Amino acid sequence: MTQTQTILLVEDNPVDILLMQRAFRDRIFTNTSLQIVRDGDAAVFYLNGDGEYSDRERYPLPRIILLDLKLPRRSGHEVLVWLKQQPELKRLPVVMLTSSRQTLDINQAYDLGVNSYLVKPVGFASLSEMMQSFGEYWLNHTQLPEPREFSGL
Repeated sequence: MTQTQTILLVEDNPVDILLMQRAFRDRIFTNTSLQIVRDGDAAVFYLNGDGEYSDRERYPLPRIILLDLKLPRRSGHEVLVWLKQQPELKRLPVVMLTSSRQTLDINQAYDLGVNSYLVKPVGFASLSEMMQSFGEYWLNHTQLPEPREFSGL
């Protein structure tokens, strides 16, 4: 695929953001751009194309969302609930990427429609390996749905 694929990272921790950016650079995700928002409300604004995110050339709809669970303003679970209620967006694959190993969090995420639940590893080398596997599976082997354009929103 020669078209650039956008991944939306929803993460509030600056260290985790920096590590993810580095992992993406180091693992050479070709034809992939990483867009970053830092809280749950910003994720909704981005996905809905509101405000500064209305320019879809600059802020394209993602092919995959990497969503942290513990976020300011709106949790990952709340973002997931909102997302699955949007006819144009509900097919977007969502991978929960969080530090929580709590069974309640994991079960709730799957009950709400998350496609995968990954626990952030400790250390950059482990994160980099995880992102390599993520890219291999989601970007090279999985047939992703085409994003729908909004109709009259």
